[in-house]
This record gives sequence, C-alpha cells and structure tokens, in this order.
Amino acid sequence: MSATCFVFGLKVSFGNTRSKSKTKTRRKFSPNIIIKSFHSDLLKRDFEFKVSTRGLRTIYKHGSLDNYILTTRSLSLTPEALKLKRKL
Repeated sequence: MSATCFVFGLKVSFGNTRSKSKTKTRRKFSPNIIIKSFHSDLLKRDFEFKVSTRGLRTIYKHGSLDNYILTTRSLSLTPEALKLKRKL
C-alpha cells in the first residue's frame, strides 16, 4: 500500500540528518497523508482518496473535488486524477 497523495503525488522521500559534528545519518521525510472521502456532484457518488493536508487545502480552495479536477491542467494531475477527469 503506497502512501501517495492524490493531488500532488507526494511520497516518502529520503535525506540526511546533520548533527553539529557534521555526521550524516539517513532519515525519511513522510508527507502528512490522510484518507478522506469526497462527494462528486457530477457523478453522484463518493470517492475515497489518500490526500496530503496540502492537497486537501487545495481541493477546499477550489470549492469541490469536481471543480479542482476540471479547472486543473491535465499535465499537473496525477494518473489517478486523470482517470477521474475522463469520467467527468
């Protein structure tokens, strides 16, 4: 089960923690992903997606899931969002 954001496609990334003595230790950066259900007015059904909190704010800014998907360019959407855009 991958933790990928529906809106931005964010996933776990890796990097280093640097201490005061400049030693490097590997760590991972996890996006804040939640499972949220959205209602589509055009398709008249609910969808459940894994969304980062940043993606959730973007959907709320556009007003609804339908508005976000229809107004966003296809190049900026994730493959999962493109499938939904074709259905709309």
